[in-house]
Amino acid sequence: MVDVPSAATARVRQLSRGGGRKNDQIDAAAAACAAALQGDGRPLQPEGIADALAWLDESRANLAQSRVRLVNQLHALLRDLFAGGAPTDLSATTAAALLRRVRPSGDAERVRKPIVTDLVSQIRSVDSLLKANARQISELVAASGSTLTSTVGIGAITAGRLIGRTGRAARFPSSAAFASYAGAAPVEVASADKARHRLSRSGDRQLNAALHTVAITQI
Repeated sequence: MVDVPSAATARVRQLSRGGGRKNDQIDAAAAACAAALQGDGRPLQPEGIADALAWLDESRANLAQSRVRLVNQLHALLRDLFAGGAPTDLSATTAAALLRRVRPSGDAERVRKPIVTDLVSQIRSVDSLLKANARQISELVAASGSTLTSTVGIGAITAGRLIGRTGRAARFPSSAAFASYAGAAPVEVASADKARHRLSRSGDRQLNAALHTVAITQI
């Protein structure tokens, strides 16, 4: 059994008769053509630690986005309760301490305070989930036997993202193709005088961001 990238089958369908139509028979023929003639098929590997880390990394990204949204809502409400609002580095503990000083003086504030209290509870819940997620990632990175964390600039969370994302590297025909997927390969720019290159803005931006963080930390 082989794994064929959907982009490869799409190219085959576009060049075939039928106007790029898509059904099970056409998909099977396109996948077989891409694997046999173009060499885009890769042996399918069983799910392992890399896949588990990829799921945890995606879950962590979703939790982080939820926390940002909750903190933004909390800031907006606290701005109406306190002159000058709340500190920018707002935590659930800081918000709870500020909330204890509030004495509602009208209908609007009596409604606003319970909403703020609920937001603080939600942030605490998300923080707890993020801590559990970080613990799971650390355990899996250690179980994988990876030495990434011994590299300056790579902690357990970044190592988990790199392992999870680069676990898909076997799907690419060469290291250059994977570098292009990661957005780490420079893009050549046409020039009349000499060849120039610029940074790629395409590819897996999460993987690229992890590589960027490592590079900046090492600098």
